[in-house]
Amino acid sequence: MRHHQYRKLANEEIAQLIMQGCYCDDWNLIEVVGDFLPDQIKNSRFSGYNYLGRFDEEITLFGGVKMKTGILNAHIHNCTIGNNSLISNIKSYIANYKIGERVVIHNLNQLAVENLCSFGNGIKVKVINETGGREIPIYDHLSAHVAYILALYRHRTKAVEVIEKFVSNYTDYISDTVGEISTGVQIINCGIMRNVKIGPYASLEGVSKLINGSINSSATDPVEIGQGVILENFIVCSGSRITDSTLISNCFVGQGCILDKHYSAVESVFFANCQGLHGEACSIFAGPYTVSHHKSTLLISGLFSFLNAGSGSNQSNHLYKLGPIHQGIVERGAKTASDSYLLWPSRIGAFSLVMGRHYRHSDTTDFPFSYLIEDKDESRLIPGINLQSIGIIRDSQKWPQRDRRKDSNLLDLINFNLLSPYTIQKMIKGRAILMELLSASGDTAPFYTYHGMVIKNSALYRGISLYEKAIWKFLGNSLISRLQRNKINIVQDIADALKKDTPLGSNCRWLDLTGMICPSDAINQLIDAIESGGIHSLEELNASIRTIHENYYTYEWSWAIDVIEEFYGIPVKDFTPKDVIVITRKWISAVLEIDNLLYNDARKEFSLIKQTGFGIDGDKTAQQLDFDQVMGEFETHAEVGSIRDHMVKKEALGKLVIEKMEELLILESIKN
Repeated sequence: MRHHQYRKLANEEIAQLIMQGCYCDDWNLIEVVGDFLPDQIKNSRFSGYNYLGRFDEEITLFGGVKMKTGILNAHIHNCTIGNNSLISNIKSYIANYKIGERVVIHNLNQLAVENLCSFGNGIKVKVINETGGREIPIYDHLSAHVAYILALYRHRTKAVEVIEKFVSNYTDYISDTVGEISTGVQIINCGIMRNVKIGPYASLEGVSKLINGSINSSATDPVEIGQGVILENFIVCSGSRITDSTLISNCFVGQGCILDKHYSAVESVFFANCQGLHGEACSIFAGPYTVSHHKSTLLISGLFSFLNAGSGSNQSNHLYKLGPIHQGIVERGAKTASDSYLLWPSRIGAFSLVMGRHYRHSDTTDFPFSYLIEDKDESRLIPGINLQSIGIIRDSQKWPQRDRRKDSNLLDLINFNLLSPYTIQKMIKGRAILMELLSASGDTAPFYTYHGMVIKNSALYRGISLYEKAIWKFLGNSLISRLQRNKINIVQDIADALKKDTPLGSNCRWLDLTGMICPSDAINQLIDAIESGGIHSLEELNASIRTIHENYYTYEWSWAIDVIEEFYGIPVKDFTPKDVIVITRKWISAVLEIDNLLYNDARKEFSLIKQTGFGIDGDKTAQQLDFDQVMGEFETHAEVGSIRDHMVKKEALGKLVIEKMEELLILESIKN
C-alpha cells in the first residue's frame, strides 16, 4: 500500500544509487519523501517494501565524532526509515521495522521481527513459587499493585481471570508483524536483536542479545542497556539501566531500576527503583526499592520490598521431596545481614533485621521493627528494637530522595510512611502477644518461646514499651493532623472535626501492596468490582487503584479513630478539650522518648571504638582529628541535627494544641 507522503524513485536517483553500490530486486518497491536525496545511501541492499526519509544532516557521536546521516553498508528489508537517521555497518540485515527520526544504528549484527509478535507482552512470569501457581502475565504498563493482586489473590479466581483477560486484550492490541525503533534511539556495537520494540531516546551500546521484549524508554526518562547484556522475554520500563553483562530471562523491570555488574535474574519482576548488582534472583517479586549489591547474594522464591540484602544473603525453597515448592515473605523495609539464611516457608515482619542462619520457619509478621538473630543455633527475637535505630530513620528519609523516576506517568504508587495502620496494627497485635507470654509464663522467666523463637525477658519488656510509644506517636500524629486541617473555634468543633469521612479503612486489616499502603476493605471492594464487571479495562483498574492511594489519609483516619477509642477508652464523639490535652501529652512524651533513643543510637557512631583505624600513623589527637574530618562532629552531623529539630518542632506543636484546648476550656467555662 502506497503511503501518501512518499513518492517513487526517479530514474536518475536509481542510477545514482546503483553507482553508489546499492542493489534492489525491484526499485519500484522503494518509496521516498518528496525532498529525498540519494547522496548518503551507499553500498546497501534493499528487499521487500521500503520507505525512506531524507538524509541531509550530521549526527555527533560519543567523543565528538560527526557522521552524516544515511544508509551505509546495510541490508534493509521491509522497513520505514525516518528523516536523518544513520544506519551503517549492518553485518546481517534489518527486517520488518519502523525506524523513527534521528535514530543511530551503527555496527549491528541483526535487527528483525518475524511473524506476529507481542514484544514480551503476555509472557507469564513464575514469581514467588518457583514451580508456578502465581504467574504474572507482564505487560508494558504493569504496576506493582496489579502484579500483587495477580500473584497473591489466587483465591479470588474470577478477578485474576478478568485481569488476565485485560492483559490478553492489550497484548492482542499491540501485537504486530513490524517492530518499532522510536525517535532518537542509539544502537551502537550490538549483536542480535529479534522481536524487540524500543522507545524514544533509549541508548543501547555493546548489547549482546535481545530476544522478544520491549524497552519502554521515554524522552524524559531514557533507558540505557549496556555492554554484554542478554535479555530474553522481557519488558524494561523508563529510566532503567541494565549494563555490565547482566543476564535477564522472563522478567519485568520497572521504572528507575538498576541491574548491572553481572547480575542474573530469571522468572522475576522488579518494580520502581530496585537495584541488583553481582548477585542472583530466581522467581522473586521485588517490590519498590528492593536492593541487592553483593556477590553470592541469592534472592529466591520470595516477596520483597524496600529490602536491603546483605552480602551472601540466601534462602532455601527446596525442603521436601516435591521440589522447590516453598516460598517466603519479607515485608517492607527489612534488612538481611551478611551470610544470613532463611529456610522457606518463613515470613519476616516489616522494618526488621535478619542476622545469622534460621532453620525453623520463622514468622515475625506481628513483630515489626525487630531483630531476628541466630544465637547458639536458636532464633532469637528482639521485638521492636529497630524503633530506636537511627538507621531506620535514615532509610525512610533516603528512599524518597533516591526515587530516580522522571517519567510523567509513574506506574508504582509509593507510600513511604514508617508508621501507618499497616505497621501499627502489627505492633498492637505484637504487644498483645508479648503481654500474653508475660501472663502465661510469669514476669520473672528468663526466656519466653513463641513459634520456635526465643525472647529474653528484658527484650520482651522493652518490646512492649517501644510498641506502646510508637502506637501513641502514630495516634497522636493522626489526631493532631486531623485537628489542624479543621477550624476549631468551639468545643463542638472537636467532635465535628474528628468524624469519619468514610467507613472504609476502619475495623479491617491494612495491607502493603508492595509500596501502596491501603485498607483491605478498599481492596476487597475493588476485587468485587472486577468480578462483577464494574471495571472494564486495565486503564480503569489503574485509575481505581490510584483513587485508593490518593485517599490514604482519609482511610487512615477512619482506622485511627477506632484505635484511639480502644486505647483511650472514650468514644471520639464525646471528646472534650481535656481528652485532646491528655492524648497530646502522651504524644509529646512518646515522640521525645523515641527521638532521645534515636539520638543516643546516633551517638554510638561517634564512640571511641568507632574511631578504630583513624589517624593511622598518629596519636590520639591525630585519631580524633582524622575522625572529625571524615565523619564530622556529632553535634553538627546532619542526622543528629534533624533529630534535634524534630524534637523542638513536635514539642512546640504539642504546646500549641494544648494552649488551643485550654482556651476552649476557658471559653466553655465563661459560657456556662
